[in-house]
Amino acid sequence: MKVGLLTREFPPDVYGGAGVHVEFLARELQALTDVSVHCWASQKATEPQAGVQRHAPAETLADANEALRSLSVDLAMAAAVADRDLVHSHTWYANMAGHIAKLLYGIPHVMTAHSLEPLRPWKAEQLGGGYTLSSWAERTAIEAADAVIAVSRGMREDILSCYPALDPAKVQVVHNGIDTALYRPDSGTEALTRHGVDPDRPYVLFVGRITRQKGVPHLLRAARSLTASAQLVLCAGAPDTPAIDREFRELVDELRRSRDGVIWIPQMLPRPEVIQLLSHAAVFVCPSVYEPLGIVNLEAMACGAPVVASAVGGIPEVVQDGVTGYLVPYHEKDPAAFEAALAEALDGVIADPAAAERMGEAGRERAVREFGWDAIARRTVAVYQEVLGK
Repeated sequence: MKVGLLTREFPPDVYGGAGVHVEFLARELQALTDVSVHCWASQKATEPQAGVQRHAPAETLADANEALRSLSVDLAMAAAVADRDLVHSHTWYANMAGHIAKLLYGIPHVMTAHSLEPLRPWKAEQLGGGYTLSSWAERTAIEAADAVIAVSRGMREDILSCYPALDPAKVQVVHNGIDTALYRPDSGTEALTRHGVDPDRPYVLFVGRITRQKGVPHLLRAARSLTASAQLVLCAGAPDTPAIDREFRELVDELRRSRDGVIWIPQMLPRPEVIQLLSHAAVFVCPSVYEPLGIVNLEAMACGAPVVASAVGGIPEVVQDGVTGYLVPYHEKDPAAFEAALAEALDGVIADPAAAERMGEAGRERAVREFGWDAIARRTVAVYQEVLGK
């Protein structure tokens, strides 16, 4: 079986959960099938990589809307997979490549839904009219796909709600995963001291992009009432728009005027440094307002950190309330209530280090037991075999 994985993100250009997913899925699939990866071109990737083909947007579209540039990459990807038996696309950036390949070569198209455009209306701030185009691309591809993989049960419900024309029998759940040999507690503290974090003082850690989806402004407002003993460490970059970047900076500046220990790390850190930060966090926080699953929560759990997260999307399928951390209901119409509950849950973990340690241990055990990439790759291949009739 020859499979073409189609994606925007692939190492060294990984900035979100979809990129992490494809990176580790591709690695595990190599032992199970003939897989080639088709991704966007990268200035960081200076050497050719076996089994990976990178595609650049059309030069004539250098100044065009991002959605148009994405579609030009999709055309290049589709042209490159004529020898494949099946294509598997990830995110709207590559979905249309899978759809076109299906039409052009008569091969099955499997797509994994990591998020849904109808549930991210704030993307219009970033893409302008391109959001209408990205929504069209996702809808066209998903409704015609031979199989749709949802990364959580909650995500499956969202898919069928947003796309009622889709046959429910085509939508299968295969969770995101975690490499627990890579993500594991690290006793070193070099990364902490390098970035100004006091290893002898508890800290709340956030890792993610500065987007509406990740709920960072809610966290910054909640942090106003955090216990004074705690530091707040924000590994946060890649703002979606100038407006949310400006809002984030203003909230950080305001918080710094009222308390110390507010540490913002604006760049994407190397994975070993992130692992060290996760390993020593008193609590990891995920304040997302929308999250199909949230690989970052699995990463934190695998490193032994208790997790406080919003109870949205697939997060409750990962974080066990009261066992591996706490879930906080998200109130879209009452953000102040959500922020107050978030602060209360974070303070509760910080105030009870023994309970926090038990939660961290339980989280690590759960990550190892239920979310290994080898099992997820096998379940993905089973989907391939089903659509191929093997």
